[in-house]
Amino acid sequence: MTSAATPSAPLPSAPVARKEPRRIAQLGRVRIDDYGWMKDDNWQAVLRDPSVLRADIAEHLRAENAYTAAILAPTEALQATIAAEMKARIREDDTYPALPHGPWRYYMRYATGAQHPIHARHPEGRPQDEEILLDVSAAAQGHEYYAIATATHSPDHRLFAYAEDAQGSEVYRVVVRDIATAAAVGTPVESCSGNFAFSPDARFLFWTWRDEHGRPTKIFRRDIASGSDALVYEEADPGFFIGVEASRSSRWIVISASNQDTSESWLIPGDRPEAAPVCVEPRRAGLLYTLSHWGDRFAILTNADGAVDFKLMVAPDATPGMAHWRDLVPHQPGHYITDCVAFSGHLVRRERRDANTALIVRHRDGGEHVLSSDEDAYVLSLSGSYEYDTRELRYVYQSPTTPRQWYAYDMDDRSRHLLKTQDVPSGHDPLRYRCWRLTAIAGDGAEIPVTVLGRHDTPVDGSAPLLLYGYGAYGHAIEPSFSTGVFSLVDRGWFYAIAHVRGGSEKGWNWFLGGRGRNKTNSFTDFIACADHLAATGFGAPGRIVTDGRSAGGMVMGAIANMRPDLFAGIVAVVPFVDELNTMSDISLPLTPPEWPEWGNPLEDADAYDLIASYAAYEQVGPRPYPAILAIGGLSDPRVTYWEPAKWIARIREHTTAGRPVMLRTNMEAGHGGASGRFDALKEAALIQAFAIWAVETADRP
Repeated sequence: MTSAATPSAPLPSAPVARKEPRRIAQLGRVRIDDYGWMKDDNWQAVLRDPSVLRADIAEHLRAENAYTAAILAPTEALQATIAAEMKARIREDDTYPALPHGPWRYYMRYATGAQHPIHARHPEGRPQDEEILLDVSAAAQGHEYYAIATATHSPDHRLFAYAEDAQGSEVYRVVVRDIATAAAVGTPVESCSGNFAFSPDARFLFWTWRDEHGRPTKIFRRDIASGSDALVYEEADPGFFIGVEASRSSRWIVISASNQDTSESWLIPGDRPEAAPVCVEPRRAGLLYTLSHWGDRFAILTNADGAVDFKLMVAPDATPGMAHWRDLVPHQPGHYITDCVAFSGHLVRRERRDANTALIVRHRDGGEHVLSSDEDAYVLSLSGSYEYDTRELRYVYQSPTTPRQWYAYDMDDRSRHLLKTQDVPSGHDPLRYRCWRLTAIAGDGAEIPVTVLGRHDTPVDGSAPLLLYGYGAYGHAIEPSFSTGVFSLVDRGWFYAIAHVRGGSEKGWNWFLGGRGRNKTNSFTDFIACADHLAATGFGAPGRIVTDGRSAGGMVMGAIANMRPDLFAGIVAVVPFVDELNTMSDISLPLTPPEWPEWGNPLEDADAYDLIASYAAYEQVGPRPYPAILAIGGLSDPRVTYWEPAKWIARIREHTTAGRPVMLRTNMEAGHGGASGRFDALKEAALIQAFAIWAVETADRP
């Protein structure tokens, strides 16, 4: 095992953030925020142009970056080695399976050494006649950060449009190009959410506008020829997200508005894109529904009638309101329907059962069959399709030990064709590894799935170190997928595990509800129960476990740092949501009103205030022997703002009773997702793994 520690090296001095106590009175309660000054009053401008960050804040963040670099300087060679290993597992000139659409096949590929993909197409049967639609690496030249959200062609194959973000703030501009000439068509759409859709006749582009707070609040229809924009829909509730898409049948343009509890859809006929949208079923608190157009009807995925794990209903497309909904696939508890995709002759749904997934193909005549696997942990996912009138289903299979496999599946005769297996150039033998599916028991008796990956020859006796990942929010499931990155740790004798805690939807929607709102603390105690169970069964040991959580998973990291600092050698928190009470009390932030259903509203609900305050990572920091901590933030992050990890680290450093370093690294040119290039992103991944190795090796040192 490569060592990351240099025992004789003295630790550099950590930055000491100044304290400016701010008294905050709220609902008869008072709290003191010593580090609120780290939030730039002009933060909205900083998101769009990080160079305008206030000088004293920038100086502090740079000092934190320098401290982190100095502490982890002994790991620099290890970081470089791990990054090289990760890169060697990536095929540099990779090409993804092409998707047919009429006379063309559309695909993405990477040129050797390129950080970003090329979007391209070729005529059916003539792969040698490639047309490049967008070279993202070329577009990224001159930008420290560059990312593409939506990128697609028009239904008539004449135009190509893409949403670009050059600062990481997720405020996009949409560019439309003429494919034949590669020339831009009109002026770009500015201040977009990245969501857009062509009308079926390709005359219009429907796009979603972000307001000054970064919230999507309006949908416009752009006449592509004239460049004029017309307002189509405006959302009055700041707690709702909105978006627009064209149905796969091309018969409808669908506008959606939703929060985590309630949704609403509006329809515009595809052959009359200038018509006013018509509401399908007005929003009703607690009712969720989404539409898939299927022939002369809509398939409706909904939780109506108490269908906690959702069911499928149908209604005529002429009268799609709820009064006409009829059951198609009844609710089955424990079979959480996550997606539904309509083809002319088939309806495909994806179900999640006990942290694994299945695809179910339903024929128009009512018969159906299931695609699944007998591995302990695996993922089946739909891989996209442009065509509606087709028998071919594209899907991907993978597991923690099995690289991705792309299949074309005939939904009628049930034959399948392997299109591609993910290539691991440095070599990968699945038989060298083993995946376990364990069950940890929570304090209230809940059975928590745990997925573990390790080598067959790694002893399960507590001697191997463990990296434990967790999330647990928004009903987002952490799938047991294949990741080339984790093998740098696993091949060094580590176990890698995922704690499928409540707050995700790995065991259905009730699993989400069991870790949400007033049940939020279950996410934290579930994670600790998983760590204890792994240690008790030999997959790690107390003091030799490093944890990893990102975004809302960072909330879990903040909570466990306060609840059980003794259990862990190190904690990694990437863009961590750790200043929960202050953030949920700040209505100027993009996600605050939309997330009150998830956490509660501490501005109006005293019980919600008290609950959030009871677990909020920043509020609960106190005199404890904290383990080594590495927090990573993004300066232009609109989701978890840069000052959250900065404030959290400053407060922990003030209070910790241990000699373990607590570190902050802020990406000064990136947002929520970190570096945008595929190889640049490996540097951060290597830093995290090197930190984990360093944290375990130095855990017993003062």
